[in-house]
Amino acid sequence: MARVVFYGKPGCRGNARQRALLVAAGHAVEFRDLLATPWSAERLLAFLGPLPVAEWFNRSAPALKSGEVVPENLGFEAALRLLLADPLLIRRPLLEAGGERRVGFDPAALDAWIGLNGAAVPADLGEGCAAGDDGDRCATPAD
Repeated sequence: MARVVFYGKPGCRGNARQRALLVAAGHAVEFRDLLATPWSAERLLAFLGPLPVAEWFNRSAPALKSGEVVPENLGFEAALRLLLADPLLIRRPLLEAGGERRVGFDPAALDAWIGLNGAAVPADLGEGCAAGDDGDRCATPAD
């Protein structure tokens, strides 16, 4: 089983369910607060770099939902500056295991990467916030 460093948002029910699935699959999960982590451009790009700029962003973030930020209209440098200034905009979770880094929570991709070992994947488990959550705050206390 893998040791997975999971950068997520404390109190986010979606991230809590994602971590629970990884634990059920037998992985050791180390949670880190995505919002409190002191990100550098280099460190953040280690996760995001392979993706198109528009895929770097948390689609549940209020600034995206309101149209204030439109990732498809941003260039590389502008997008990176926004993410470093406001980590709530960063697509989550960020995952690190075995020297590899990934963005987002795609159960099929995770199974191919580190294995889900038959753990039951809820049909409604994805990257978006759980019902009642939004990108700015979540309905449950930090865990």
